[in-house]
Amino acid sequence: MRGDSGYYSIIDYTVDGHETQRERSAEERVVSRGRSLRADVYFDVLCPWSFIAKRRLETALSLLPDRVEVVWRSVELAPGNRRTPGPTAAEEMTGWTGDRAAARIDLIRRLGAAEGLVLDLHRARPVDTFDAHRVLHLAAARGKTDEMLELLLAAYHTDGLNVADPLVLERLGTMAGLDAGEVAALLAGDAYADAVRADEASAAARGVTGVPSLVIGARPPVSAVQPAEDLARLLTPDLADAAPG
Repeated sequence: MRGDSGYYSIIDYTVDGHETQRERSAEERVVSRGRSLRADVYFDVLCPWSFIAKRRLETALSLLPDRVEVVWRSVELAPGNRRTPGPTAAEEMTGWTGDRAAARIDLIRRLGAAEGLVLDLHRARPVDTFDAHRVLHLAAARGKTDEMLELLLAAYHTDGLNVADPLVLERLGTMAGLDAGEVAALLAGDAYADAVRADEASAAARGVTGVPSLVIGARPPVSAVQPAEDLARLLTPDLADAAPG
């Protein structure tokens, strides 16, 4: 699902986080708030916008009186990517976008900082995320999605860790409250591989063309990195029920 300009321009954003160009646009996390609404967020660990979207969704959910079920669903931006880190995300972005890269990197940094995040594309080194998504599915089964997702995103985007390394994934899993032996056994086999592929098939079937994408019911995908107030309106059950489609 990588776009023509790499991991970070599959969906283009303006400074305030709105979509601006051609494409709009699991681990489970259930947030109890009344009425129930289901929202699926398609994301990848490699995508800095997904970390920004997580923070904005958290803010949006805090504004809502009703129950919202948020399901984080796996999408690999670069299936079959290297497992040993190579160039940094900033270097890869420069190769894809040339002179535009510096402005894009700074935009991501500034928008992340506004959400209290450190997004360092000069440290992050893109790798394969299939195993990271499998571990997140295990975390969902153990009620630890939010902890695992937060640790993975910070490990990659802030600390520059190799999220394809089994030792890194085992350590992060333990920090999230998972059993180290269970994580190790998962990584040694193929547990939850079908779950990751099912999420990706679901993304294709629902018209998801980039991440992070928010899908509510049968409505078309929209950007999940919109301002929190806009996300809160989208996640209001009465408004969602009234929307076409």
